[in-house]
Amino acid sequence: MSAMNSMSNVENLSPQIIRRVVKEMNDLVNDPPEGIKVSINDEDISDIQAYIEGPAGTPYAGGVFRVKLALGKDFPQTPPKAFFLTKIFHPNVAKNGEICVNTLKKDWKPDLGIKHILLTVKCLLIVPNAESALNEEAGKLLLEQYECYSQRAKMMTEIHALSSKVPKAGLEVAASSADGPMAKKHAGDKKVTADKEKKKLLKDKKRTLKRQIGCTKSDMVTGCSNFTMTTVLPSTGDLTIPTTARS
Repeated sequence: MSAMNSMSNVENLSPQIIRRVVKEMNDLVNDPPEGIKVSINDEDISDIQAYIEGPAGTPYAGGVFRVKLALGKDFPQTPPKAFFLTKIFHPNVAKNGEICVNTLKKDWKPDLGIKHILLTVKCLLIVPNAESALNEEAGKLLLEQYECYSQRAKMMTEIHALSSKVPKAGLEVAASSADGPMAKKHAGDKKVTADKEKKKLLKDKKRTLKRQIGCTKSDMVTGCSNFTMTTVLPSTGDLTIPTTARS
């Protein structure tokens, strides 16, 4: 069973660790980092989810990406597992969504907080690391055909990430009884029409993406982390980029 689908580990965490995680999550809700919003699971504090906005100046700009941190029974002595739940084309993200970053591997320290982890994941969207490529195709394109890589990443963002919604604390979406049945009917009709248009748009974009994949059928390097690190993305100055290296 994958880490994304594993059962809760909250019963294996000590009360002290649970209090620490609860405090960190509350701090993130009250004072969120720019472009990051967390979603608290009151029934399972070991299941941490967040929404990360794609940074400006990257192929992920305009997207909202859902990320999951799964705390294991030995947390914080061992790092959590991190996954993108939103599909993304990125060298350091496997097809199952698993994220490869040294902060969650050999550079892990028990005193690192959830905020630090989420900022590190956001920084991966700014500066991917081809040396730790879990997606070999994306890693090779990043180094050798950046424009093709950028087009693929943008297309995946448009298909899968633009429809994501960042939840607002305490927001409840419910139809008011004062609206009456006719108002609800018209709202339902509009929703059906919008859904049809959205499905047609996504289908067209997927066709375009399949055509673009044809330009990437060159031989791929087998094995993880066999690339030479090259910084190819334009620089953005909002975040301090944590040092990442091959895992």
